[in-house]
Parts: sequence; C-alpha cells; structure tokens
Amino acid sequence: MRVAVIDYNKCKPEKCGYLCASTCPVNRSGGDPAVEVSEEDNRPRISEPLCIGCGICVKKCPFGAITIVNLPEEVGTPVHQYGPNAFRLYGLPYPRKGKVVGIIGRNGAGKSTAVRILSGIVRPNLGRYDDPPDWDEVIDHFKGTELQAYFERVRDGKVKLSYKPQEIEAIPRMFSGTVRELLSRIDSEKVEDVAERVGIAHILDRQVCKLSGGELQLLAVAAAIMKEADIYFFDEPSSYLDVKQRLRAAQIIRSLAGKGGVMVVEHDLAVLDYLSDGVFIVYGVPGAYGMVSGYKSVREGINQFLDGVLREENMRIREEPVRFEVRPPGDWQGKVLFEYPSLKKDLGGFYLEVEGGAVREGEIIGILGQNGIGKTTFVRMLAGEIEPDEGKVETELKISYKPQYISFPDVPVSQLFMEEGIDLPFFESEVKRQLEIDKIWENSAAELSGGERQRVAVALCLSREADIYLLDEPSAFLDVDQRLTVSKLIKKVVASRKKLGFVVEHDIVMVDYVSDRLIVFSGEPGKRGKASAPLPMREGMNSFLKELGITFRRDPHTGRPRVNKPGSQKDVEQKKSGEYYYTGA
Repeated sequence: MRVAVIDYNKCKPEKCGYLCASTCPVNRSGGDPAVEVSEEDNRPRISEPLCIGCGICVKKCPFGAITIVNLPEEVGTPVHQYGPNAFRLYGLPYPRKGKVVGIIGRNGAGKSTAVRILSGIVRPNLGRYDDPPDWDEVIDHFKGTELQAYFERVRDGKVKLSYKPQEIEAIPRMFSGTVRELLSRIDSEKVEDVAERVGIAHILDRQVCKLSGGELQLLAVAAAIMKEADIYFFDEPSSYLDVKQRLRAAQIIRSLAGKGGVMVVEHDLAVLDYLSDGVFIVYGVPGAYGMVSGYKSVREGINQFLDGVLREENMRIREEPVRFEVRPPGDWQGKVLFEYPSLKKDLGGFYLEVEGGAVREGEIIGILGQNGIGKTTFVRMLAGEIEPDEGKVETELKISYKPQYISFPDVPVSQLFMEEGIDLPFFESEVKRQLEIDKIWENSAAELSGGERQRVAVALCLSREADIYLLDEPSAFLDVDQRLTVSKLIKKVVASRKKLGFVVEHDIVMVDYVSDRLIVFSGEPGKRGKASAPLPMREGMNSFLKELGITFRRDPHTGRPRVNKPGSQKDVEQKKSGEYYYTGA
C-alpha cells in the first residue's frame, strides 16, 4: 500500500514548473498519469494506486514537499486523514479509568491529532475526508474495542471532557482581559484555590497579553483542571516551565486520575515517567503517517522507545538504542580556554550575582535554575548583549549565541546560512540532514513552526566558527529524538573543535546527557538570583535538587533518570545519604 503525501505549505509549483509531474516515469510512459495538476487549485495530486514508489518525484522536488512511503496492506483503514495526499493516522490510544495515560512520539507523528479526536474536537473520518462518516459508522468501525463504548459516550454527550491544547501562544489572541477574568468564566468560586495550587496567584490581576510563555502554560493548565470532567487531556503541559514548575504541574495533573482518567502528550521523559501509569508510543514518518502501539507499562514503554524496538509489535523505530551514563563525569582535565570574573547586575527590581569561573576546552557547562532567576541575563552578559554593573567579561574569543526567543525575517531558510562566519562544509556534512534543515531549506524562515524555528536556530549557532557556544533552552518545541540529536551535535561540535559551550536547559534528561559540569542558580524568582561557579555534576545536581526537594533514581536498563515519588523508600534513603541524583556513583 502506497502513502503519498504533499506538504502544500512547502509546494511551490510556480517556481519549479511541476517537476513532480514532468519527471514521473508513469506520466512519461503515456498511460494514466500518477501525478496530475488539479483544476480546482492548480496543485499537484499523486494517485496512490498508480504511483510505483520509485521516489523520483521525492528527489526532484526542490522544496522537500513530497513523501512516499510503502506500508503493508495489513495496516488497514486510517482512523483519520486530513485530505488527498495528506497526513493520516492509523490506530488510536485510549483512556483508562483511574489512570494517567502518557503518549510519546516524534513531532508530526499524530499525537495531537489523536488527542483532538479523543477530546471530541475532531470526529475521525476513517480516511473518508471527502465523505465523512457519521458517528454510527465510526462506532461500528471500533466495534469490539475499548473505543466503541468511549465513542458511544462521546456521541451521546455522556462524557465530560477537558482539553489543554498545545498552542498556548494563541490564548492572548483569543481572550483580552486579566487572568482572573478568564478563569472566572470557567468557575468563579475556584479561581483563588486553583491559582494558588498551580502557582499563578501572584498574576491573577495581570493582563493575559502580558504573560510569559511559562505563565501562559500554567494558566492553560489551571483552566483545564478547573473544569469538572470525566477525562482530562493535556497536550505538552511542561513546555516553557522550569523543573520545579513541571513537577508541581505533574503532581496536580496526576491527582485528577481519580475523577475518571487523564491522557498526556509529553516530550520530557522524566516528567512523562513521573506522571504516567502507562504509555502509548506513536511512530511512523513525521508529516506522512502515524501508527499507535499497544498500551505498555510506563517503564517498559519508555525503555522500548529508547531501545528503538517495540517488542509486541515487532517493529524497529530507531537505528541505535539510547543509553545514559549512570556515573557523573570525573574531574575535567584540559587547558583553560575562558575565564570570567564575579559579576553583578541590577535590573531594577531584580538583582543578579554571579560567582566567577573558568572553563576548559572541550567542556560543556549546563545551567540549571527556576524561571525568572537570571539564567538568560547571565548568558546575555557572556554574549556581550548586557553590560554588568560590577565585573567585566573580557575576551577576544568568538561567541556564537542562540537566544531563548527566536524570530527570523521573511527570507528562505537557505539565505540565513549565507551569513558571514558560517562553516558551510561542516553544516552540509554534520548538521543539515541531522537537524532536518534540508526538508525546510526553501521555506520562509518567518513562517516556520516552533520546532522548525528551534532547529534552524541551533543549526546556525553550531555551524558558526566560534570558540564559545551559548545555547539558551535548545530543547524547546523539540521532541525526544530531536533533543537527543541536538545534544549529540552540541557535544560533537565542542569536543571535535576543542571549544566550549554553555547550555541553559530545563529538561533534566538533556542536561544530564550533554553536560560536563553545572552552574546552579538559586534565589527568589523575579527578585534576586545567585549563580554558582561551575560545579562537578554530582555536586551541582545535589545542590539543585536538594533545594527543590526532589530525588532521582536510575533505570537499570537504559540508565535514564527517573523521579522518585515523594516519601518513597528510595526518596527517603537518598535524601538521608545526600545523593539526590547519581545513586551508586
């Protein structure tokens, strides 16, 4: 069975003259064409029954708009397809009573589509995008499965659903007013209590349009949990949040399971593990098709995802397994490449104090701390964008900086890499395909999605010829695989070039994977912050997690960090011994 997908956001026939149609061997043979131009919108259409899967159109398309995939006939009818030559999803996860069900997978594989279907926003069309089925046909399709009874309740309005969307940036465009006014629309009697639980009581009277990304995320979580529902859906609830906020939100979300059930899409493996009782894995070719695994225990599911082999499905989804170091790196040896003195900065209402430090060649310094504690201010002082009030960063070293917030002009992505200082041979050989920049090469940089924009920004930063690489939250909007790819690239660039890096990050798994030492920020968010000198990983993790009151253990199979439940035997033992992270080290 052939799946042919055209991304019409990338397709530009006015520039290529329909190369897909003119180079198709089926078209050139003179028979019925496999690629035709629609008279309705002048867009190319690929006939999946006539397509022979040669891949010529995929290679010839200058905009990377075409994907051709061969699937076995056994996959059957898609649950949902967005249109002709469009993404389709095979199978669905399902909620379980009294449980938190996690959903993990690549961006563009169909996780959000599945959640939108289950939350009643989208009715599954069973692949009939031009003749959608009614509810009775949908229910008959799922006859004999857990989803039959579920969709019957959805059809009859007998299940109350609450949905926290992924796109929280849209909230200010949809609502004008204060946080209190928005939440009061849902349930005015719960506003104060829920705001206190979620951690937004101090911004209740702030205008929604003035909120940061983290504040918008907490507002969206608060709005979702205020509703009286049987099933709660959360699509990427940890984005923009720091470690403390992520785990507090996770505790609140987990407490909802007793009301009926919860489903969560999440890319932070530590949070997903902490939240979930079990998981579904969504796999496939991003943007083309997605398939849903069977239900797995949370430990087994995440481990199979990292191993790259779904045993029950007999499916390989990753070429090499992912493993984590259980022991912290030892004392770092090497030539000191960069030193900075103690720094102080008063931003009017917020005061930052930084201990001086020295960094050696080939070393990556992870930076951990709560939101609003001064991490970005510190990095911007290193980058020369902010002048300290006391102390001075003096260096002749070249600096490449990826900021936290990214915007690009309305030019093709390819043009961004024509700037002076880009090591094009290195970019072409080591970065372009690994970060999938080749797939968006001719797209407008101003119209990229959050994940695409992040990958381009990281690629630009790592492809510049520099001595110091500063990356502020490089995992934002990226899925698990992309985060691991970025981590490997950062390590490779710094090690092979004998340079150094600073990485600000909230994903504990990524910090553990990429860092050699840590700078830990403490203080009171929004008022004062203090940054330590670079610390050994063991000391840094213990310092950071002790302040948060959180301990981690290690999975014996993959070595990945797992959050201990508060008050559990492991949690108590590790706190008593002072080992909050590297147990057994």
